[in-house]
Amino acid sequence: MAAAAVAVTTARKRAAPDGPCPAAAGGDKKRPRYNFGSIYDYQKLGVLGEGTYGVVVRARHRATGETVAVKWVRATRGGREDALRAAFREAGCLAACRGAPSVLQIRDVATDAATGDFFLVTELIEGPTLRDRLNLAGAFPEPRARAAMRQLLRGAAAVHATGTLHLDIKPGNVLVGPGGALKICDFGMATPALPPYPGDPCSVGTLWYLAPEQLRGSRWYGTAVDVWALGCVMFELLAGEPVFVDVETDDDLLMEVLHLGHEIDSRGVAAFKGLPPDLSQAAGEVLCGLLCVDEDKRLTAAEALKHRWFRDEDAQSPEPGDA
Repeated sequence: MAAAAVAVTTARKRAAPDGPCPAAAGGDKKRPRYNFGSIYDYQKLGVLGEGTYGVVVRARHRATGETVAVKWVRATRGGREDALRAAFREAGCLAACRGAPSVLQIRDVATDAATGDFFLVTELIEGPTLRDRLNLAGAFPEPRARAAMRQLLRGAAAVHATGTLHLDIKPGNVLVGPGGALKICDFGMATPALPPYPGDPCSVGTLWYLAPEQLRGSRWYGTAVDVWALGCVMFELLAGEPVFVDVETDDDLLMEVLHLGHEIDSRGVAAFKGLPPDLSQAAGEVLCGLLCVDEDKRLTAAEALKHRWFRDEDAQSPEPGDA
């Protein structure tokens, strides 16, 4: 669903741990309080797509004229409690990240008093996903990959500063807007950073982007899992394909990850297959830092942004959407 500003939930996803996301930066973990709007303030314009818990539609706010995306969670569908819990959690996480760079912005939370339906209203990004862009054009030249990673790391750093984990960062959950501006979207898996988390750590997120600590079964993971996923995205931008391919189970992926970690310790960036032969040393350092198997030694998003790869004078480069 290329134009949808809220990515549709895939079959692999399951509900994230229960609980609201923080209302704002600074450690306030209380549930955000909403003054719900009315869905009748919006005029439906058309359907953008449909996911597990409802339909995503294009709509226009009758008073302001702004065109928005609306995730419509029907109260009459099966699994209503799970759907509403996930929608409330997503709304709370988006509210906590309001104003964050490179993050999809929430506009409203509305209800239909007659039906009990719930509506999550966000800005509408009229563009493809980063996955669509990779499928169409293949690998990015290093300057464009750097520009994209700068945006994504800034977005992740802002999300993490609110005490929130996204838990499903991948190219399909990044929207490409005008001028190549990137927006991290689909906060349906997001949760406050309050371990331990219930359930199977591998049941949240998307297989190829799961961090080693999740694959090992740890319930005490933190923001480093998002950083690992960003490392996987960075490799994909540079190589044009996922770092882990032909892997179908958690156990198989863990074996691949541990092998990669050993190779990185021994050979550095040469451990990766498929990277451009002229890749800069600085880019290799960032990639290895994001994909460090030891989560305690893994770069944070904020630390990565301070690396010389982003500080170099030639770092001001075209955005992903530029030809």
